[in-house]
Amino acid sequence: MLHTVNKSSFERNSLQSCLNTIDDTSVILFIEDGVINAANNANSSMIADLAASGRVFALQGDVEARGISPKLADNIKLVDYAGFVDLVVEHGTAVSWV
Repeated sequence: MLHTVNKSSFERNSLQSCLNTIDDTSVILFIEDGVINAANNANSSMIADLAASGRVFALQGDVEARGISPKLADNIKLVDYAGFVDLVVEHGTAVSWV
């Protein structure tokens, strides 16, 4: 399942709710202000573990728009809009955490 998170953990608890729900096949895609969660200073150990296993993505345009490219945590994969669509197709079901 694909989980999209569009809010910063500094703003809402959407990310924590997502992390409490995911299973071993889930992937997370940070979009909009949710990409702030992909920065090193906002990164939890659970996100780091998921990223190390290739299960955390961030929308490249949103990362660049917020100027956090240099602060991106290790192993978080950037995707463009086509990559976003590919993730939706690959995982079939998407859950939005707002």
